[in-house]
Amino acid sequence: MANTMVYLLLLSFLFTSLFAAPTTYNVVSFGAKPDGRTDSTKAFLSAWSESCGSASEATVYVPRGRFLLRSAVFEGPCKNSRITIRIDGTLVAPSDFEVIGDAENWLFFQRVNGVTINGGILDGQGTGLWACKNSGKDCPDGATSIQFSNSNNIAINGLTSLNSQLYHIVFNGCDNVKLQGVKVSASGNSPNTDGIHVQSSTGVTILNTKISTGDDCVSIGPGTTNLWIENVACGPGHGISIGSLGKNANEAGVQNVTVTTATFTGSQNGLRIKSWGRLSTGFARNILFQHAIMNNVQNPIIIDQHYCPHDKGCPGQVSGVRIQDVTYRDIHGTSATKVAVKFDCSSKYPCSGIRLEDVKLTYNNQAAAASCSNAGGSVSGVVQPNSCL
Repeated sequence: MANTMVYLLLLSFLFTSLFAAPTTYNVVSFGAKPDGRTDSTKAFLSAWSESCGSASEATVYVPRGRFLLRSAVFEGPCKNSRITIRIDGTLVAPSDFEVIGDAENWLFFQRVNGVTINGGILDGQGTGLWACKNSGKDCPDGATSIQFSNSNNIAINGLTSLNSQLYHIVFNGCDNVKLQGVKVSASGNSPNTDGIHVQSSTGVTILNTKISTGDDCVSIGPGTTNLWIENVACGPGHGISIGSLGKNANEAGVQNVTVTTATFTGSQNGLRIKSWGRLSTGFARNILFQHAIMNNVQNPIIIDQHYCPHDKGCPGQVSGVRIQDVTYRDIHGTSATKVAVKFDCSSKYPCSGIRLEDVKLTYNNQAAAASCSNAGGSVSGVVQPNSCL
């Protein structure tokens, strides 16, 4: 009888542990004010600290309202690997860009595992800094709205990021990340406001996102592997860009990237790979771009291996980045310029294994043109403009 009781108690304990509701930490309970004026940074950090220190599953809850936050670091590792941040309200950066302009990040998650963000709006209030930069004045670099660094098993669902000072969402040194239903919005003339930036990360999946910004909709930096991007709407912006690569002489490469079912509207570029025109150990290989629609895009398909902003540090040099095995499949639509396909590759390491399959791009209801330099590959199906590979 005694053994049966012990068994039942143990079973009850295990059942309770497995199915108990997570402890919820409401930021208002820690002093946060939903008035958009009161600094709630300490309250958010306190709620995070409690969740991170919990041995069991925990939730940080942000109710409706506008919560003013300065720069905040959400540090791990935590005692549990199931923390959900549920946001029904809006997080607001200071309207004075000087307050966080030199902080690099507004919201920074570091060394965390198993964090999920559901819903919410991030308002970076970056318009003041954009105006400063566009006027040519001496301004801070600006803060990325949210970055995850050296973190694993991250999920972001239904988040909206508005008007970031700098990049909107960044993943650096992360593994197993999934974003879906994310919206990013900033003015088309907002400088360096990349929508989603991924670097030194593996296993990142981006689904069902809509990005309008002043820079790349998605930028893919060195060290990115096994990246999947599906059902993305981009525009305005600079397109989906691998690179720039080759900024450093010793640099990790990019490989196993798939972009499928994407729509580009009025963007500067569509599907782009770019590298600095200087020596580097970098590379980009095993890339698949498929099922894309271009609506009045300036450079629908482009590889640019002579990137050298302001002609500093690289005039006359040759890119060392090796680009190979890149497939463009089922790409249709309209180009805003005569040259719809441009492969401007390195003379030292020509692009190889470029494949065009069922590509049809027009310019002003007429045939567009293609331009190739140091590029080799193959063509299958109907390809317009006529291939120069």
